[in-house]
Amino acid sequence: MDERPKVDDRDPADAIDQMVADALAMAETWTAWDGRPIPVATDYGERLYTPHKAIRRFNDHMIDHLAQLQAELIGQPTVADTWQASRFTSTADMAPFTAEDLLEARNRFERLAGMWRATLATIPPDKMDVAKGRDYTPRELAFHTLESMDYANHVGNLWKPRG
Repeated sequence: MDERPKVDDRDPADAIDQMVADALAMAETWTAWDGRPIPVATDYGERLYTPHKAIRRFNDHMIDHLAQLQAELIGQPTVADTWQASRFTSTADMAPFTAEDLLEARNRFERLAGMWRATLATIPPDKMDVAKGRDYTPRELAFHTLESMDYANHVGNLWKPRG
């Protein structure tokens, strides 16, 4: 981990709650998706995004780093990252995004934000900015998780016409 996440003076749990609220507000527009994957230029080449793929990646990123933080807090090794990430778009990613899918995402993400809040609450303030070696501090890891919003932004607000 060479580049450190940018942090600010917000409470990390509040920042995660706000990210989830922002992503869910954007996802409310995804029932308007026309079924065409959205090409996105990334540092790793062009990727295709759909509402389901954005939800999958948002979810995976939040879970992955929560599991990493929890493992570090109890002194256990983290599970190796073998996610396929955004390299592929699955058949399931191509399904229409329905109101029921939005409800499922809302339930999942609000619970995940609550799990982040509960985990961060166990960290004493004097340990929030302490890392082992080159690892991220708990605060940096929480702020890195805010990058999950990138996945939602790749799909964007679908109530606006695509250019």
